[in-house]
Amino acid sequence: VEKAHRGDQMDGLLYPVKKIPPIARSDTEQEKPPQNVTSSKADSLLKPNMETTPASLSSDFKQKIVGILLKYSSGLWANALPKVYQDTYHIKFPEDILNNLELLSDVCIVDYVSEVPRKAILYAKPQRSIDENLNVVEKVQSHDGVKAATEQQYEESKDRYPENITIPSLIIPSEGSVSIMVIEVKNTNEVLIRYLGKDYSSAQEQMEDDMKAYYSQNSTVSPAQSLSVGQLVAVHAEEDAWLRARIISLEDNRIKASFYSLFCYQVFYVDHGFTEFVESNSVYKLQKQFCLLPFQVAKCKLAGLEAFCDDPVLVKTVESQTCFKIFAVEILEKSDIPLLVLYDTSGEDDININATCLKALCDKSLELRLQVDALYTNVRITSVFSDGSLYCQVPSKGLSRLSEILQKLEDYFVYKQTSEFNVLIPFCGKICLFPSKGKWARVEIKIIHTRRALEVQFMDTGTVATIKVSELREIPPQFLREVIAIPPQALKCCLADLPPNTGMWTPDAVVWLRDTVANCPEFSMKMLKPILCSKVIKQDGSKGIAHVYLFAPENFPDMDHSINRQIKNADLWKHQKDVFLSVTPSGTSSTKVVSDPVSALQLPSGKLEKSFSDSARESSSAVSAIDTPPPLPLPKPGKLMDIYVSVACHPGHFIVQPWNELNNLYALMEEMILYYSRAEQKPVNIEKNKVYAAKIGDEWYRVIIKGILRNGFLSVYELDYGKHEFVSMQKVQPLMDMFRRLPFQAITAQLAGVKNQQWSEEASIVFRNLVEKKPFVAQIQAVNESPNSWDRKIVTFLVDTSLPHIDTWIHDFVSQSLVEFSKGD
Repeated sequence: VEKAHRGDQMDGLLYPVKKIPPIARSDTEQEKPPQNVTSSKADSLLKPNMETTPASLSSDFKQKIVGILLKYSSGLWANALPKVYQDTYHIKFPEDILNNLELLSDVCIVDYVSEVPRKAILYAKPQRSIDENLNVVEKVQSHDGVKAATEQQYEESKDRYPENITIPSLIIPSEGSVSIMVIEVKNTNEVLIRYLGKDYSSAQEQMEDDMKAYYSQNSTVSPAQSLSVGQLVAVHAEEDAWLRARIISLEDNRIKASFYSLFCYQVFYVDHGFTEFVESNSVYKLQKQFCLLPFQVAKCKLAGLEAFCDDPVLVKTVESQTCFKIFAVEILEKSDIPLLVLYDTSGEDDININATCLKALCDKSLELRLQVDALYTNVRITSVFSDGSLYCQVPSKGLSRLSEILQKLEDYFVYKQTSEFNVLIPFCGKICLFPSKGKWARVEIKIIHTRRALEVQFMDTGTVATIKVSELREIPPQFLREVIAIPPQALKCCLADLPPNTGMWTPDAVVWLRDTVANCPEFSMKMLKPILCSKVIKQDGSKGIAHVYLFAPENFPDMDHSINRQIKNADLWKHQKDVFLSVTPSGTSSTKVVSDPVSALQLPSGKLEKSFSDSARESSSAVSAIDTPPPLPLPKPGKLMDIYVSVACHPGHFIVQPWNELNNLYALMEEMILYYSRAEQKPVNIEKNKVYAAKIGDEWYRVIIKGILRNGFLSVYELDYGKHEFVSMQKVQPLMDMFRRLPFQAITAQLAGVKNQQWSEEASIVFRNLVEKKPFVAQIQAVNESPNSWDRKIVTFLVDTSLPHIDTWIHDFVSQSLVEFSKGD
């Protein structure tokens, strides 16, 4: 007997099996009513509707019903008939017939299994019972025989099979990092995976160990008898493993079993997601204690690939890149089939698998293939980065095709509201459209800073920018394949044959290169981007970088006058000496210079600024009219405050933030990212104990300078999060007035109710895991004021109110448990 399936997760078990107890007809219990139903309600179910009779149904419709039932000789659930009918004939099934199944009584036998009209099983009538014009040629086992066998089997086995087997649904992980293993790729909207971790793969391994112990050591356990399609069983598999399975077909004395699927409706895969043939003596009844863990194989969709989910090239690429490999995942949408981005974290750099696989749809004929030692003219330099790398465009077939498709998009959006194409779910690797200089440009999302701000790279110029999510647009569906098919037209290059001891590019060298390519006399000021000539001498395939010589048009092809030789011979490569600045107790700075009696600080502008000993004497009043924001209002002792613990060192020192101000802080952070990512980087006079904006990681923070270190680094304190960090001087900018209005959010705290003492490392770790990154209610015991808002300190109780009926006072746990840790040390 075969079960029809369409890959839809909501498909139910379509039929019970011949010689099967009623419980096996579905995953939930189906109670069989008495044979002599006398209730008026049951009688009404068995009576045909007087307004509609079997004769009123067309013979063509009946013939279609018979054609379906002949495929399911052991019966078909009535509530599954509409889907099977629509899938088979692509015509909608008249739903009202399910409320009066007696309309089909002349072509099938209706076996009611409950008082609900649709809880019935339909059997094809034997050949002699069907009118000849229905053209039934296949002999069918009589309903009476099937029914009698079912009843007999049920009576014999009702004590052997567990009733009410309900397997809980798999819950998508919601906290922490999530890892998965890819099992099978049917298409990019139907990828079978297994979640890894404590409540998933680890729990599964523990369950299988328990199964092995139970079935191997219990002498009363014997192989199951009279196995049926759809039944949950335990299988003694290879290597002495015991696994959960569902029977999906019977073939002679062999059982085709599937090691469980996403939901009980599927016909294959289970906790391991593969199918195999096993002998009947290896199959055992599945005990109830092994039905508590959800089935471990789940479905997911890969973000960004939905429109091309069935493309054979894409599916093959995804399959080769992912099957039986482990990935970190970003869950974008939690639904029955979650939307994921996969990351390969096994190498030095994380690889976005979704974005990598999407490149398989690029038109290879439009790729830019440079020849070594070949000469190219009309090359446009589009970006120059601080490490000396640059991006350029070379005239090509791909560039021409890109111009055509972008013009089509311009024409299309003239008649469309672009707001219809707002990006609702941004994610790394997603390709979108962005309006730049009056035209649409292709961009790829690289970093998501916040819900509003993200970093993108222009695919065809190489430029990196931080923008608002609201400025992005989806690519209209009718243009999507054309836009995706064009490979990026920005070629990453570096200047060849620079001295090997050049090392890191100095700001002066970067500025010189930018000025040189921006002021090429060949072009008018309106063009902005110069056209140069280039000669490719080699390509670094592993890094995707072409090593080139660049020439201004008037110097082509004179190697001695190439940009490479000019920058090589310029006096731009003298790196600053290591500078160590110590801070005296009075707060004034003194400078110690290594190997050089005169020091000067090289700033991002490329200009030489005064040494710190001079700049420290200058007032910072020119930087901002608002020195510091007003202090954060704190509750009086005995009052309550909702807080969030951002950093926890030990009970004597942790950092809290006011819970009701977090949204304002997030908004401030977003605005800082957007402002400083677009603003021109200015020279900064650094002073100790002054407030600045600093870029740490990918975000901008409000910081105070705590110390000035050697090699151009600073020790800073994050005024809103309470962390100490090291940051390069080049990543520090003045804190603008607009970012000085919100009070600094970090509040230093000490736990009340416990003695102040030296806490052991073990106690500190336990306390950190207990409170860090969690919300609490704080009951203030004392407030220690200070002239500087960031030096204020509170002594407070912490109360965990997350449980519905009980509040947990953290100091009670610390007093009872953690104090003993420290005493032991």
